[in-house]
Amino acid sequence: MTKVTRFLILCLLLVVPRAWAAELPSAAPEAEGMSAAGLEALKDHFQAYVDDGRLAGLTTLVARHGKVVQFETYGQQDKEAGTAMADDTIFRIYSMTKPITGVALMSLYEEGKFQLDDPVAKYLPEFADAVVYKATAEDGTVETEPAKRPITIRDLMRHTAGLTYGIFGNTAVDQLYRARGVVDFNTDLASFVTKLADQPLLYQPGDKWVYSFAVDVQGRLVEVLAGQSLDQVFAERIFGPLGMKDTAFATGADKADRLAVMYVRDKEGALAPYHGELYQDFTRMPPMLSGGGGLVSTTADYWRFAQMMLNGGSLDGVQILKPETVALMSKDQLPENLEDISGGKSGLGFGLDFAVVTDPAKVGNGAREGEYFWGGMANTVFWIDPKEDIVAVLMTNVLPSSVYPLREEFRQQVYDAVAR
Repeated sequence: MTKVTRFLILCLLLVVPRAWAAELPSAAPEAEGMSAAGLEALKDHFQAYVDDGRLAGLTTLVARHGKVVQFETYGQQDKEAGTAMADDTIFRIYSMTKPITGVALMSLYEEGKFQLDDPVAKYLPEFADAVVYKATAEDGTVETEPAKRPITIRDLMRHTAGLTYGIFGNTAVDQLYRARGVVDFNTDLASFVTKLADQPLLYQPGDKWVYSFAVDVQGRLVEVLAGQSLDQVFAERIFGPLGMKDTAFATGADKADRLAVMYVRDKEGALAPYHGELYQDFTRMPPMLSGGGGLVSTTADYWRFAQMMLNGGSLDGVQILKPETVALMSKDQLPENLEDISGGKSGLGFGLDFAVVTDPAKVGNGAREGEYFWGGMANTVFWIDPKEDIVAVLMTNVLPSSVYPLREEFRQQVYDAVAR
């Protein structure tokens, strides 16, 4: 078989409709300015992760100009049971919940329910009179000082509120969170936020960017402003209108068999199912509706959400947000004293619940200025590129998030496939 023949067969395979084509608008790669050969290279790259046992399975989706030009499934969603990865496999998306919470909150902003620079305590009074950690005395007493200004809603949305996570860091305040039982998801959201508000802040509001429970506070804020539970708000304002039929806080019994198994590498480097400290049974509704990391979703569902953002807040004739609101969310919102989210090293600013590329050279891997994105703890990621008109989604479920450079490689592979 000649190279020309192989290439023609490849092109034919890429344009043959698949099961997802009935639900997702699709097109041949070249019709949307993408390289079929480049996307095949992307597929080969990630297939190698499955072939050599580094991943059980994953999916990749690339869309340009609103058309899906590649949607691939690889390997298995359950290696032990031999269940193949499917177009509708459900994944734990963890922190990819955050942008969804942000959209729900900003839909209330459009209704005049709040202003971005309103004090959080205006709606959640437990955050009034916040104090900031200063030191721990020899007898264990925690010394604090008053916050110089109130925490604002904008602070929550850009992670400059003074909060931390208690899971990923080991500062004195992180240790306090753990010692005082703040990191407890077996409670309801209102109780969780009340306990969180009772802890000292790690830093003065606006002085630093620190990844934190701020979006869980946003989730509670959504409930108070809307007068509904967070799952109801998500369903009515986002999931229902966008047709995100498989995105929720739990799969329920009827979809449990579609949930991808969570994996971790054992001491020998082999994949093993994970049931450790961070494990959560996503087949049942949790006690706490976490706006920071509580959702499950599918690749196609999340594409619909991301494509809505790229379209300026609408999809299939349904308007979720106004274009100016989307522009506000995807614009760097860090205060002037912060160059980026890591002291000038990352090239990433932060909008309203999205990271924003401000210096592509520092980000690398083909990143474009103005691209905005986020990922999840179990190695899921998506990004939106307004300049190239691209949405890309990668889903898998393996811990920890730093186990492989999947996000960087995915970005590079996608941009390598943009036709020149």
